[in-house]
Amino acid sequence: MGTIGLPELLIVLVIVLLVFGVGRITKIGSELGKGISAFRQGVREGQEDLKEEQKEA
Repeated sequence: MGTIGLPELLIVLVIVLLVFGVGRITKIGSELGKGISAFRQGVREGQEDLKEEQKEA
């Protein structure tokens, strides 16, 4: 079993395009980006809360 190379990735990309279509893939990418941004913001807020709690203790 070898590594995944460029030809395999291109085949997967073509299959995904055929299954979902270009419009739907852009929507999925947009929603994924928003989700990642919200997750990062939540992690930052959690870290700030921990720092404040440590200062108070």
